[in-house]
Amino acid sequence: MKSLIKILVVAVMISFVFSCKNNLVPNYQYMPNMYQSVGYEAYGGYQVFPNEQSAMLPAEGTIARGHSLFEYKNTNEDFLRAKVELMSPLDSTQVDLTKGKELFDIYCSICHGKKGNGQGTLVKREIMFGIPSYDDVGRAITTGGIYHTIYYGKNAMGSYANQLREEERWQVVAYVLKLKADLEK
Repeated sequence: MKSLIKILVVAVMISFVFSCKNNLVPNYQYMPNMYQSVGYEAYGGYQVFPNEQSAMLPAEGTIARGHSLFEYKNTNEDFLRAKVELMSPLDSTQVDLTKGKELFDIYCSICHGKKGNGQGTLVKREIMFGIPSYDDVGRAITTGGIYHTIYYGKNAMGSYANQLREEERWQVVAYVLKLKADLEK
């Protein structure tokens, strides 16, 4: 009988010990911020940022990785200035018309057409109107004008600066000039 009581007492003590222990929560928290971190709004203004700067705004004077400074503004005067002054930084060995065609087909041909004649799918379905051909006499397409238009957009065309990296934009410019030359033959 004594051994049965001893076994019963040991079983009650063991169950008491294990009933108080929760394996999901650690017993001691040496660094509570590691377990329950403070929640911050990503774009909220906090004292963490100097001068009440929001996380959404980049530091003044910085340029994002993979981008370069584009000194032309989104104005008609700078568009005309870009048409005259802006030249492609790619030399003939860096121009890849295959890559330019691929990017043109993805982003441009839906409106401008595969040949650059302004007869893209949206024009044929009568969703968009007034897309001129690259060989129209009054357009006077230049390297700088094409790049400025891709960068900022023009009229109903939006900007493609976020979709195309700088080097890809220049590849598209080279391909558009090839299409223009093909249409003028």
